[in-house]
Amino acid sequence: HLILILFGLAYIIPFFWLVSGSLKSNPELFANPPVIFPKVPKWSNYYEALTSFPFWLYLKNTLIIIFGNILGNLISNSLIAYGFSRIEWKGRDVVFVIVLMTMMLPFPAIMIPLFLLFQKFKWIGTFLPMIVPSFFGNAFYIFLLRQFFIGIPSELSQAAKIDGANEFLIFSRIILPLSKPALTTVVVFTFLRSWNDFVGPLIFLSDNKLYTLSIGVQQIMSQNDPRWPLLLAIGVCMVVPVLIIFFLLQKYFIQGITLS
Repeated sequence: HLILILFGLAYIIPFFWLVSGSLKSNPELFANPPVIFPKVPKWSNYYEALTSFPFWLYLKNTLIIIFGNILGNLISNSLIAYGFSRIEWKGRDVVFVIVLMTMMLPFPAIMIPLFLLFQKFKWIGTFLPMIVPSFFGNAFYIFLLRQFFIGIPSELSQAAKIDGANEFLIFSRIILPLSKPALTTVVVFTFLRSWNDFVGPLIFLSDNKLYTLSIGVQQIMSQNDPRWPLLLAIGVCMVVPVLIIFFLLQKYFIQGITLS
């Protein structure tokens, strides 16, 4: 337990400094020696931070992308993983290996071809380039769900077939209800990936009204004289939703990772 506490402190201290710094004045933040607790907490930093740029507009844009990606990933990856795990067909394992090989391609390697493709579709400047690809599968999520589906006893599917159920009914009525931990894991990973995504919105969005939170924060940081307490306050606002999502879903998240 002592070792776990020490490792826990390594992660808690930066978060504590983030929260503490968001309540300080600029002189307190850069004081030497460092001021651990602000003498008078400046809660007004949060109000100023959220009103210094279109926070709520950018939050709405971010949530639109997140919900689109979650929906697309749950639909596409679960269907593909079911085909790789529960249905026998010629060349299945070879195709699965090819799908896994796509995980080795870094995003910068396909960034320019994707931009040119979406430019031909006239999607640049819209949310489509960041949402539509999620409806075509993700190798990591396919692997995760496939491993989980394999662990579900095949006797359940065989019993359903004897009762006259087709593959889609087996998938929707048996496999998906038993796969909540794995599906929750996909939701958590998708949320984190979309919430923190900076490169995608930077490349594909050109209108300020469509910017996400990551782009908005970067705009503030690029100013000549950024107000660091306000930036730390925005940082707290961006970290808290991630913590809430994780603690609400951690039971299913850990089960999904372990069983997969």
